[in-house]
Amino acid sequence: MVNALRYLQRTALLAATALLAGCGAPYATVRTPDGDELMLLGHDPVAYFTIGKPVRGNPKIKAVLPERSYYFANEQHRQMFLADPARYEPQYGGFCSNGAPFGIKMGSDPTEFEIYEGRLMIFGDIVGHSKWSLDPAFNVKHADEMWPEVRDAGWRAATVRHIVFRVPWYRTSRSLTEEWNAKHPDKPVTFDPGGFVNNVVLKYPGWRAREGYGQPALGIVGLDPCPPACVGEVSQGYAPPWRR
Repeated sequence: MVNALRYLQRTALLAATALLAGCGAPYATVRTPDGDELMLLGHDPVAYFTIGKPVRGNPKIKAVLPERSYYFANEQHRQMFLADPARYEPQYGGFCSNGAPFGIKMGSDPTEFEIYEGRLMIFGDIVGHSKWSLDPAFNVKHADEMWPEVRDAGWRAATVRHIVFRVPWYRTSRSLTEEWNAKHPDKPVTFDPGGFVNNVVLKYPGWRAREGYGQPALGIVGLDPCPPACVGEVSQGYAPPWRR
């Protein structure tokens, strides 16, 4: 009976993969009314390196690359980016760096970031960031291995596929949570990630951060009201008690 149930679940996920094939942009973008595939909810990718904070860009100061675009807080940052985009772009298409080692392209919160060995890592939320920090070298190694395979795939299809066909080094969310809590009993990770249906079927990368699901709403400059989505302002994401 258990095996039959697992078979049915696997079959359902495979069907979902077929239905979602090609669905979802290959990068963690939101489409604007102008047709831009906007990265980082409009935050300036260069600001992470120059001031170490997530800063909202200006829709009038932007750079457009294939299938993705960026806003910048000032012209100097735009010129720095155009001179060397690979230096400033977020790794793994701006998706959560904690899912990337397993081929999963899901989640993107521009306030959850880390510069690791000169590379910008973005996370889906504080939970993904915390779990990734348990072993950054392991995660980067495997994410670098997986990215060429999933880079050009629609994010929904890639995510469902690798939930069904797990890589040999796959770590469950539960096992990572248990490891984190054992090492940091005073800093439990309890953020609500929103569920599979919202994150993979109904919504888009970054929806929780933009809309304020369990955290302050960031909005998107040029699309959402100011405040909170004001040009040039530093974004404040979810801060648990031990981070305040």
